[in-house]
Amino acid sequence: MREYERLRRAPGHSLRRMSVSIIALHAMVTVAHGAAHSTLKILMNGWQNAYILIVIGLLPLIAVYLIWKRARRGYLILFLSMLGALVFGGYYHFVLAGADNVSTVGHHAMRSWAQVFQVSAVVLALVEFAGVVAGVVGIRAVKSEK
Repeated sequence: MREYERLRRAPGHSLRRMSVSIIALHAMVTVAHGAAHSTLKILMNGWQNAYILIVIGLLPLIAVYLIWKRARRGYLILFLSMLGALVFGGYYHFVLAGADNVSTVGHHAMRSWAQVFQVSAVVLALVEFAGVVAGVVGIRAVKSEK
């Protein structure tokens, strides 16, 4: 309990909590988006699945731990993972034509899941942008504390 109290009173506690909240929201929306992918049979190839697992799934969870233990590294991983997710998702969901594009999936027979796909893709982009910003702010805040 003492460790938590020390961290709670430390500078940057609000930023840590906000960053962890962003990561938690990202994980929840990612699960919904993944369910839409599966239901709509929008499949990824091997390297895309590996990228999604590592960059979009695992690195944000590592960032949560490190933000509390080694803040600068945690915020750096938050920044890199959210930037990587934003670029990847932005390209496949909004730029590249194909089954993974939000405008293409709107014509899918399973309309309700298509809407889940579309809304979750937009929410992911917004949350990932917030994660990029939180990562930058966190890196700068930790730097100025030293």
